[in-house]
Amino acid sequence: MANAITCRLVTPKQELLNEEVVYASVPQHDGLIGCQHGTSPLVSQLGLGKLRLDFPSESGGGSREYFIDGGFLKMAANELIILAERAIAAEEIVESEAKAELAEAQARVIPEDAPNRLEAVERLCREREAAALKVSMAKNSKTVGI
Repeated sequence: MANAITCRLVTPKQELLNEEVVYASVPQHDGLIGCQHGTSPLVSQLGLGKLRLDFPSESGGGSREYFIDGGFLKMAANELIILAERAIAAEEIVESEAKAELAEAQARVIPEDAPNRLEAVERLCREREAAALKVSMAKNSKTVGI
């Protein structure tokens, strides 16, 4: 496919995807970046967010979403390699489990006298953000029928 790029999504445990895509919206550590045919070479740190992949119409088209948390990406020679610390397909996120994870994170409190309090607060905020994103993605995947 002339305007497609090869996209590989890999975690420490498995390769989740190795397909042609026409566009990828990738969550970097400092915001979203779009990758498509002709994108300049780059290496970047991934952040917490939603990865959206758009597939060519020749292979059925449509989009697929993944929850991403940390890692790195490399874009070169029309190949996008996403090495994610954690990646979960949106349709595999169980809404009830995500809601329970969010409730547990929201209920947790960091004691005032905790060592490395700032680090603990930042970690808890990230856990809350991740759980809220999972809830949102689980609801959305049911709505669009992924």
